[in-house]
Amino acid sequence: MRIAISVGLLALLLAVGAYAYQGLMIPDAPVPTNGIILFTVGLALMVVVGVGLMGLLFYSSRRGYDEPPHIER
Repeated sequence: MRIAISVGLLALLLAVGAYAYQGLMIPDAPVPTNGIILFTVGLALMVVVGVGLMGLLFYSSRRGYDEPPHIER
């Protein structure tokens, strides 16, 4: 089962890579201003979310929120 999943994911990765390569090889393809703006906004949001999640992970590991509960009797 693992082999089938691995082969399927590898095939998907190769297909996406081939599609991206074909898109990059189009000569003189103009990029509209809206595309550049949306790409920049998406990249900025991705960085904000990534930094925020890593900050929360660091904060929770330092405060002991990831420790198992201690039941006192």
